[in-house]
Amino acid sequence: MRFEDRTVFITGAGSGIGRATALRVAEDGGFVVATDVDETGGTETVEAVEAIGGEAVFHELDVTDAEAFDAVVETAIGEHGLDAIVNNAGIGHSPADTEDVTEETFERVVDVNVRGVWNGCRAALPHFRARGDGAIVNVGSLASFLGLPKQSVYSLTKGAVMNFTRAIAAEAGRDGVRANAVCPGFVETSLGNMHFESMSNPEKAKAQAEKQYPLGRFAEPEEIADAIAFLLSEEASFITGHGLVVDGGYSVS
Repeated sequence: MRFEDRTVFITGAGSGIGRATALRVAEDGGFVVATDVDETGGTETVEAVEAIGGEAVFHELDVTDAEAFDAVVETAIGEHGLDAIVNNAGIGHSPADTEDVTEETFERVVDVNVRGVWNGCRAALPHFRARGDGAIVNVGSLASFLGLPKQSVYSLTKGAVMNFTRAIAAEAGRDGVRANAVCPGFVETSLGNMHFESMSNPEKAKAQAEKQYPLGRFAEPEEIADAIAFLLSEEASFITGHGLVVDGGYSVS
């Protein structure tokens, strides 16, 4: 199995893409360190992993807290080892023109989406360098490559995630570390659906958006998890610094 005898650390594992990734890793024999600010969701993810015969442990973690991130990573290394990290935790914001975005929204989205990924890579890299091996997958977005209207802060942060991933790949490759990003379009998660909630007719807006995808629908979290698992695995042993777009053809339509 892909992840037999390997430990994968996942942020934002309490729901959506993070939970789907935890289950995918566990199905392939990996031990999952699931983290989230949501203790209930994180615990439910561990229970879901155990229900399919996998192994996992939950740690409550606010990814914006560097000291806490370091501590949880060190605990994971001490108790289970660490072979890979998925920096998945992220948030969005309601559609708004750039000049109407509040300072509070700006700071919060940047803090989680940029600082959170920075903290995760910074905490894991010394261990990966020391052992001469390690895989990092950061969760970006179509907004890593496309400027999304009324999503300026989100686009700013996801663009930063992609270029930071490239920097890590260039910097740590000679130490045996691979760093890649998975960049989804809309996904059927609470974060994805939040984009439509402030609109006058959310269902109609969502249906119209789905028509823009050549495959005619949004992704399921499991489809993004499959892409993440591939980049974590030895099947992607010569892939680093790459942004894998998983968007149902949106960016070419």
